[in-house]
Amino acid sequence: IVTISYRQTIYAYPNGGGAYIVARDNLGELPAQVAGAALLTDYILTLAVSISAGVEQITSGFQGLLPYKVEIAVAVIILMTIVNLRGVKESGRIFAVPTYFFLSTMFLTLGIGFFRYFTGSLGTVTGVETIEHTVLAPLTLFLILRAFSSGCTALTGIEAISNGITAFKEPRSHNAAVTLMWMSGILITLFVGITFLGHQMSVQPSEVETVISQMGRTIFGDGSPFWYLLLAGTALILLMAANTSYADFPRLAALHAGDGFLPRQLTYRGSRLVFSWGIMVLAGAAIILVVVAGANTTALIPLYAVGVFLSFTISQTGMVVRLHKIGKMKPGEVVQGLETTIEYDKNWRGKQIISALGAVSTFIVMLIFAITKFASGAWFVVLLIPILVFAFFRVHYHYKDVAHVLSLEGARPEIDKRTVRTLILVDDVHAETARMVNFAKSLGHPWQAVHIG
Repeated sequence: IVTISYRQTIYAYPNGGGAYIVARDNLGELPAQVAGAALLTDYILTLAVSISAGVEQITSGFQGLLPYKVEIAVAVIILMTIVNLRGVKESGRIFAVPTYFFLSTMFLTLGIGFFRYFTGSLGTVTGVETIEHTVLAPLTLFLILRAFSSGCTALTGIEAISNGITAFKEPRSHNAAVTLMWMSGILITLFVGITFLGHQMSVQPSEVETVISQMGRTIFGDGSPFWYLLLAGTALILLMAANTSYADFPRLAALHAGDGFLPRQLTYRGSRLVFSWGIMVLAGAAIILVVVAGANTTALIPLYAVGVFLSFTISQTGMVVRLHKIGKMKPGEVVQGLETTIEYDKNWRGKQIISALGAVSTFIVMLIFAITKFASGAWFVVLLIPILVFAFFRVHYHYKDVAHVLSLEGARPEIDKRTVRTLILVDDVHAETARMVNFAKSLGHPWQAVHIG
């Protein structure tokens, strides 16, 4: 549902259709700022979650490093921050290597796992320090919905494609839509495969070893080179996921600052033409989260999901409003919106139903997450987003007040010639000096020549 509805957003906004842009174009300033606050929060959490998850892959293979998990995560964030401040060229080839490496190791793991399952040689996970469950809840609709919402966190990467349409070659929208469909197909395959094999192998939730590590260790054998390759591939792809925040957070923060909702300093570029202030704010906030959460993804995920699905909901609601406008237009009519041109589409009703279904679905997931994970940390994001929106508008009103004070509208400057004195800076006495003196005399007020030796 979310993939199909976001595919429509990609075609509607060929220059980038993130939740902030879609909301600003269709819903107005307040929903746009809510979407912006949710997205900025998500980018910070993407960095914190991805780095923490990547470090967990490393400590799963080298458990002697487990006590230093927080220190390693902070060190990785600092290193990535330095690299991005120096400037990183966004190259498809660079990002393709770890992506293909990860997919190769994952599909190899699933392939061998299913082969062993069908031949009856698939083992079960042993030697895992599991999380103790003190309370067992009965299977109810609420519990099923909670599990459903937890599983939906796998969809959080969809927003990145709609935001990064400009990075694709022409035709951009088509290539971005194809990428979105491929990503969804791969995601479904991996998600179903890992879930099925994990259940068959009795994978246990653990604070010490990840699910991927347990599966790889059981399928390939403890200490196997393929097990370490699997962990390396997973850690690399998580680092790539973290790096997207360094591109998207400063860009969105600069967009907000340009609109007057964040300090103007966030629009400044450093010597390497990157938004240095945005990168520093992102890194600082992510480090604080990692330290407070102990680099534990179990503690960070509830914070992450609420904001993601809030931005999903706002984006798809904006598309519903946009398609409603299209439905009121006449065939062949074209209207210029804030971001894109709006053209009549005879299939607008079907597309509107898809976007509405997407908005309702993501809203339900967000609501379930906010309720079920409220005590687990979701309360922080539920409170943070309104606070950020309030801060955005306070900054905006401040800039409007300053602009009003500095405005020349209605101002009638009066110059008292008696208080004006002309200074002529003289480097040497020549014909040009004489012309300057004659001009100063013609102004009709005192003048003085100054030479600094």
